[in-house]
Amino acid sequence: MCIVGKDKLIELINEYKCIHPFDYSLLDGDGYVLTVRDETTLHYLEHKNLISYEVVFTPPGYIAHLTAKSKYGRMGLSFLNAAKVHSGFVGRLALELVNLSNDRQPITIKRGDPLMHIEFITRDGKPSPYSGPYMFQFITDEEAELYSRILLEKFPKVYERARVESMLKDRIR
Repeated sequence: MCIVGKDKLIELINEYKCIHPFDYSLLDGDGYVLTVRDETTLHYLEHKNLISYEVVFTPPGYIAHLTAKSKYGRMGLSFLNAAKVHSGFVGRLALELVNLSNDRQPITIKRGDPLMHIEFITRDGKPSPYSGPYMFQFITDEEAELYSRILLEKFPKVYERARVESMLKDRIR
């Protein structure tokens, strides 16, 4: 297993829409910096889920690792969710945050603010893609059509049409 370099990440984005929409200026080292969909303010000890602006697709041969931008950690913002995106996952990420600032001040994150680094990592072995309840979460009908087509055309041995259609129907909107 190894972290995918910038050139390979760009190939993955172009071929599979691993990050959509994609902004070249948000490439960072060997990863990408995800932004937030909606502005939010967290008060001291308040917990909220922020949704990524970008849709993330982790192809079956990869997993992704998340790390917070240090800017927010220095303010006292703590990330509660696991730092992994499962192989085969498609959707916007729900980033679980809590304000633990020492000075007990609110922290505001604006729409489009860079919040989280994502790095893609190759995996060994037979694909075992994510198929849980958060598959296709927070995506539009147009994005659902795009990604279901990618899954079924590019990975026909991994994704069954009936299962993909069922996950799309049951997705969190």
